[in-house]
Amino acid sequence: MITRRWLAAGAGGLLAVLAVGLFPANAAAGEPAAKESPKVELVLDVSGSMRATDIDGKSRMAAAKQAFNEVLDAVPDEVQLGIRTLGANYPGDDRQVGCKDTKQLYPVGRLDRTEAKTAVGTLAPTGWTPIGPALLGAADDLKGGDATRRIVLITDGEDTCAPLDPCEVARDIAAQGIHLVIDTLGLVPDAKTRNQLLCIAEATGGTYTSVQHTDELSGRVKQLVDRAATPVVKPVATEGAKSCEGAPKLGAGLYSDRETFGEHRWYRVDVRPGQELRASVSVSADRAVNNDYGVLLRASTTHGREIVRGSEAGDGRTDAISTGLRYPKPETGDEDTGTDGKPVAETVCLQVSNSFAAGPSVKTTPGLPVELTVDLVDAPDDASDVASFGLGRGWWLLAVLVLAGFLAGLVWGWISRWRVSVWRTN
Repeated sequence: MITRRWLAAGAGGLLAVLAVGLFPANAAAGEPAAKESPKVELVLDVSGSMRATDIDGKSRMAAAKQAFNEVLDAVPDEVQLGIRTLGANYPGDDRQVGCKDTKQLYPVGRLDRTEAKTAVGTLAPTGWTPIGPALLGAADDLKGGDATRRIVLITDGEDTCAPLDPCEVARDIAAQGIHLVIDTLGLVPDAKTRNQLLCIAEATGGTYTSVQHTDELSGRVKQLVDRAATPVVKPVATEGAKSCEGAPKLGAGLYSDRETFGEHRWYRVDVRPGQELRASVSVSADRAVNNDYGVLLRASTTHGREIVRGSEAGDGRTDAISTGLRYPKPETGDEDTGTDGKPVAETVCLQVSNSFAAGPSVKTTPGLPVELTVDLVDAPDDASDVASFGLGRGWWLLAVLVLAGFLAGLVWGWISRWRVSVWRTN
């Protein structure tokens, strides 16, 4: 009897241990596992060229310090932030030594704003521009865990330490599959610097921004840090066709593509009765373009009849231009059904076009980045009062304006005739 009790107690204890190990307290309470905070490392160029005074009348280094102080004040609490420098410590002419001059100034982790600002305040423009080694060091700083990772590189010149090509370094980082994104910012960049920074960003799915003013620098870095705190859905790469026939068929989601200057690209979406198609597109000007530009998103039938369109135009410098459309397909009650018992969908052709142009010295390849969003939601009860023809409820306003114009014309005509009659009488 005693042996049986000991066996029962031992089995119960073993089960309890297994239960605790397999189902921790948080899980038992139905709480989700805590997600690791995102990691961001700011990589700042402190090479000798940062002494140049061409940003708002002050040196590039002074502009960078001011921007860093503003950024550090605005970093979200949930972001683990670090700072790495390149070219900050070795002032000599020995290339081998200068090309190893990269150091972590502030470790990646919970931010002590005062300590980080103090560290940045001690920097002075010094040496070489080892961008490749700095990127490798930053990638190593961000290793470990499953948090989202982002490097923000701020520099005013191209790498001076090849053959460790920073573009190849970025490609190697991307090939590791650690989901690390590198965003680049060029301070008053020339063509070579712009091309190199653009290549680094493209290799990892990041962005490139040209910076001419202090507020542009602080605003863009804040935006990138905030983006790390609230990561967006990663777009699915696709390739549009030159016509609707043979175009890729898309479902609801976010897609990325590239489009050369003045090109038309086509995609297809199936819309069932009772659904509303909502689509938007953004085309980024990631290089110098002419002042006048526009983007068109057009929905049509497979036979070429236009259903609805959205367009936007601009003038001057821009990073991106966007437009969108909505197309509701009402239910009629007599739709044909497919093998799945659902109404047969209508294939809608989406055309994305741009009117960007550039000078002869600007590279046309690769094409401009395109981001296309497709969503399919339940159509409104009365689909005729939304954007079937591009005006949506604006039809009511248009009708009121036409009627008001007609009545105003009648009244003005009557007043004019009355005044003429009075003038003749007198």
